[in-house]
Amino acid sequence: MLTPRRIEIFKAIVDEYIKTAEPVGSKTLQQKYHLSYSSATIRNDMQELEEMGYLEKTHTSSGRVPSTAGYKFYCENLLNNSSLDKKMEVAIRDAFDVSNMNVEEAVHQSCQILSEMTNMTTGAIGPDSSNQKLEHIKLFPIDDRNAVYVFITNTGHTETKNFHFDEDVSLNDIENCTEVLNEHLKNIPINELPQKMQELKPDLAAVVSRHDLLFTAFVQAFVRFASENVYFSGRDRMLYQPEFEDINKLKKLMSLLDDSTVWKNISSDSKSIAVKTSGGSELTWLNDVAVVRSTFHVNEKESGQLMVVGPSRMNYDKVVAMIEYAAKMIEKMYQEKGGGNQNE
Repeated sequence: MLTPRRIEIFKAIVDEYIKTAEPVGSKTLQQKYHLSYSSATIRNDMQELEEMGYLEKTHTSSGRVPSTAGYKFYCENLLNNSSLDKKMEVAIRDAFDVSNMNVEEAVHQSCQILSEMTNMTTGAIGPDSSNQKLEHIKLFPIDDRNAVYVFITNTGHTETKNFHFDEDVSLNDIENCTEVLNEHLKNIPINELPQKMQELKPDLAAVVSRHDLLFTAFVQAFVRFASENVYFSGRDRMLYQPEFEDINKLKKLMSLLDDSTVWKNISSDSKSIAVKTSGGSELTWLNDVAVVRSTFHVNEKESGQLMVVGPSRMNYDKVVAMIEYAAKMIEKMYQEKGGGNQNE
């Protein structure tokens, strides 16, 4: 039974373990949290909490650590819902206070700032490209073997791709190819672009000498555009978390970060445990990993997500407050730029 005393002891254990990453014993609780109970009473309650599934006993210490079920209970019932620290609020807000920054750049920069503030890996899932159509392609030639292309969608989302060719391609070919694509691909859904390119192959061959190189480059770029909308920052920060000193755990985490489908479908994963906060964030635990996600809305139909990925032992109050504030700033930026229209 979860009595008020056991809840007090349990919260103290979670708070202490978040700070130290060390198993927590009864003496530590008495000394640091000034609990007015005897060591025997605290030990008995810790045993009960373990039998209830909220705590686990490690093999290397007589202390206890929270279990995944314990973290879930903690986040559902004991989060302080504290406001964001002013210094952090200013730092996040300043990331968006750059007039020439487009929305994608702001999302990436917010991920970098969140990663620095939390010392964890952060990420973003962009709006689903299946709901977007190609509006325009902009060309920025660099030299005979390099060019930068910017794909702009009907929602204002932009995707920048660097093209490097193994052989020289004339500026005339690049310009003619871009003109053909803009003429025939406008309003085509992003996920249909690779197939549409196959139909355009004869048109390209008629006006572009090196159509083979350009055709391959664009098909590959469109395939990536349709599938790659997951971004991560601070992957190396997991190396500094004691939970991932185990090389096998670290390898498993890194393979998860490389699999975009995991993050897009994490809510439906049968192995995950999820909790929603009062502010709308979702906390998910998958094996030894905790994920805090907050949704930002681009428009009525499209949305994306910010994520903080780390060990279950994270400061949830702090992380939730930061990620929810950053998501609101992204939404504000989309609205100010007219639904995501970029500065050109």
